[in-house]
Amino acid sequence: MSTLVNAASRDALAATELQLLQATDGASPAEITGLADELFNVAALLSGESTLRRALADTSTAPGSRQDLARELLAERLGARALPVVVEAVGSRWSNPGDLVRGLERLARTALLVQAERAGRLDAVEDELFRLGRIIGAQPELERLLSDPTADSDGKAAVADQLIDGKVESVTQSLVRQLVSRSHGQHVSEGLEELAELSARRRERSVAHVRSAMALTDAQQERLAATLQRIYSRPITIHLEVDPELGGGLVIRIGDEVIDGSTAGRLQALRSNLGH
Repeated sequence: MSTLVNAASRDALAATELQLLQATDGASPAEITGLADELFNVAALLSGESTLRRALADTSTAPGSRQDLARELLAERLGARALPVVVEAVGSRWSNPGDLVRGLERLARTALLVQAERAGRLDAVEDELFRLGRIIGAQPELERLLSDPTADSDGKAAVADQLIDGKVESVTQSLVRQLVSRSHGQHVSEGLEELAELSARRRERSVAHVRSAMALTDAQQERLAATLQRIYSRPITIHLEVDPELGGGLVIRIGDEVIDGSTAGRLQALRSNLGH
């Protein structure tokens, strides 16, 4: 599982995660699984189609034009929840086309972790990912087979299924299948450890640091806390800071995730997309 190291790509991922959270709000487990599968399939499509990948990540083209192209080409492939996420991702500024692909993969995995979190199974998923990483890492032949980027993806997924089918959470199995089918040459044991760390970070999120252009009423704060609680499946405490320089909207930080819905944030993103 590759990490996004460029600041522009991390910002693009954070912006797109806001759309992902909106897409998962109120969704059933089956709908979230479908959303994750569709995002991962788009990542696989772009990985194999270099011309399309470059076109959708070309920062010299206006974001709206890239988004229109994504809608035109992908609308029939994607459901109502996945399409807005992909459109948002395409309209963001990634440091390179490969980061767009890796960002979509990360979003697919995040969606699955959201599903586990809402079902109260995130602890179990984290533990299973960690233990699987140790098991595979201790078997060099299995590690090489599952990590080989030239091996058949379906074949590697079948091997993984033989190892874990019926023994782990469904979310864990989906995450493992995704990882072995597109490991990017990384050792699968390392990717599993990173996924375990990602799930652990989600469990730590319980305080929302909110910056708002204007003061929120008690009722507004209660509605915001209720919305975030639905998203993260745990009680959320709101820490509010009024910042008129935002120009409007909210900036929400929960753990290391930033949800920027402010006017200033959107203007900054627009300036970044324009290269200014």
